[in-house]
Amino acid sequence: MGKPAERFARAVAPGHVTGVFEPRSTSRDPRARGSVGAGIVLELGVRATARYRPGGPRRLRLSSDVGVPLPISEETARRLFFADEGTLSVHLAHELPIGQGFGTSAAGATATALSVASLFRIPRRRALEVAHLADLFGGGGLGGVAAILGGGLEVRRRPGIPPFGSVVHSAFRSPIFVGFVTGPIPSPSVLTNDSILRRIRAAHSAWALLGDRPSPEALFGASERFTDRVGLSSPRLRATLAGLRRRGAWAAQAMFGGSFFALPRNRAARTAIADWLESQRVRAVELHAARHGARCVRGRGS
Repeated sequence: MGKPAERFARAVAPGHVTGVFEPRSTSRDPRARGSVGAGIVLELGVRATARYRPGGPRRLRLSSDVGVPLPISEETARRLFFADEGTLSVHLAHELPIGQGFGTSAAGATATALSVASLFRIPRRRALEVAHLADLFGGGGLGGVAAILGGGLEVRRRPGIPPFGSVVHSAFRSPIFVGFVTGPIPSPSVLTNDSILRRIRAAHSAWALLGDRPSPEALFGASERFTDRVGLSSPRLRATLAGLRRRGAWAAQAMFGGSFFALPRNRAARTAIADWLESQRVRAVELHAARHGARCVRGRGS
């Protein structure tokens, strides 16, 4: 008999920006924990390539292009490595900066889960539950995996991973600017701070008034109010948001990061914003919302 063939699988998961949210983590079942809120699923995210080579000692190897440990994605792969022997290798390629409120921990966990699950014929629902739990308990976020299972504008109406949670997706066709001006804000430092959590809960009415399918303008208006009331922005980020708003954009902080997302109100505003960001040497890019959520893709990749 010949040597068992090496198997490959690839998956992509979009990034995400949250404009308004409230933690909801009291359920006994962690699959029903997370957050309610709203945001935009981005066309860029994380790409995962998983390889399984049968035979030999059982080994798990996770690598990436960012040069730092990725414990949430590694834990996801470990829990889905359903083999008693052989080597499972997962490589992650990031299209957005990590730790800046762009949902890369959830995207990395989700892309890892889907690619590894494909190798071992694990149901998609189980793979997503594992990614959600790894992100939740690993301090990555509260609902990012649920948010990126579809594209466009997302509203998390009930916390947790579906079917425990409920997320409504609708089209979002206008390009937005996303960028960052300061260092990351670690999610655990925010989600365990009682003072910040009180401000978040007081400001969450901005989400409650949105409904299931808000307009882009309604989402950005709510996100601006949430940003201003919660007060997590650094002085430099506040100055950047003010500059964007003066030049005709809705602009809010991406939760949680030293980052922003902005929607120009018209074509003239778009030009003014692009010129101003360049003049200020702000690291920013213009993106569309994702049309699709996290999924497996064909091809071997790298």
